[in-house]
Amino acid sequence: MRVPRHVAIIMDGNGRWAGARALPRPAGHRAGIKPVRMCIEESVKRGIKVLTLFAFSSENWKRPVAEVSLLMQLFLESLEREIEELAGRGISVRFIGSREQLAPAVVASMEAAEARTRDNERLMLVVAFGYGGRWDITAAARRLAIACRDGTLQPEQIDEARLGCELSIGDLPDPDLFIRTGGEQRISNFLLWNLAYTELWFTDTLWPAFGAADFGAAIDSYAERERRFGHAVAASGADAC
Repeated sequence: MRVPRHVAIIMDGNGRWAGARALPRPAGHRAGIKPVRMCIEESVKRGIKVLTLFAFSSENWKRPVAEVSLLMQLFLESLEREIEELAGRGISVRFIGSREQLAPAVVASMEAAEARTRDNERLMLVVAFGYGGRWDITAAARRLAIACRDGTLQPEQIDEARLGCELSIGDLPDPDLFIRTGGEQRISNFLLWNLAYTELWFTDTLWPAFGAADFGAAIDSYAERERRFGHAVAASGADAC
């Protein structure tokens, strides 16, 4: 069966899962840790090489201060608790997104996790934290503009490949499969450039209830799809431009 090299996930529905059970929103965020572990385990088991999780968007800073503080605390606790196990399993961790608004303790923990797992090759776990797709493209364009200003790059040297390399995951393959839980059918400013030809899979299942069977259904759906990358397909099944 064809397996995606790179799976990207928007983990949506923690708050609604908690609300449906008359629980406070923090209970939903805590319950959302279990499916994260499951996705990592399933990715390793299936031979997926990159797993990108949208943990905290640039827009999430607009949430109530108490909720943002709790998310930061939960993130820090989870990271410090899980990092040794991830390292021992050969998993490399990378964080993408702006770190300007993050507390020094959070940034230090992120940097330590990246350093601890840098040489691992079994799975690349990319955590988008404080991330936005428009921020990513803007930051890449700014770096190219600075290079042109400094004379190390000429404007005519900038093409899609050059710009793509400047993005947060420019050294990784674009996602083959995008999964979003929680019933919404949009990509919400996530990896805007990199999702150009990604196969999309949506489910009404809220993130804390997302299990191995759901992950498997997404992988099975991907395996059945014919990826064209903008090409038409002739009646015989052969690619035709």
